[in-house]
Amino acid sequence: MDAVSGVSTATPTDSTISQLNSDEFLEIILQEMQSQDPLEPSDTSQMLEQLSSLMTIQSDSDMIDRLGELVGQNEFASASGLIGRQVSGLDDQNQRVAGVVSSVSQGRDGIALRLDDGSSIAVDRIDTVLAAPEPSDDEDTSESDEEPSS
Repeated sequence: MDAVSGVSTATPTDSTISQLNSDEFLEIILQEMQSQDPLEPSDTSQMLEQLSSLMTIQSDSDMIDRLGELVGQNEFASASGLIGRQVSGLDDQNQRVAGVVSSVSQGRDGIALRLDDGSSIAVDRIDTVLAAPEPSDDEDTSESDEEPSS
């Protein structure tokens, strides 16, 4: 609060800077000019530079957040491409696990792959990816090996 005018001279915080439109920004400038002491005017160019710097910082922060989201989406999409593939690596207890990826999930700790044997492994702990396993003769999906009867 300014002791001379009784008007608050607090500047907006980073979180509110990003929400300002041009009209609100102009209103802040006009309020600052109206509330200044005419005998000791404040340097509005300095205030404009500070507000501009805050807006740039907020914009950069927003862009970093959005890029982080895109990277996360890209990692999840890449991990989804491992479904049906043979992988191996170390689990959370540093035990070697290997198997065919049956599903992918994203949690607080990152992206995890669920293997066909029920074990799971974090995608960043995988050290080997092999081609999808070939179906064995036991898993033949054809309807019947018998010859049709006439």
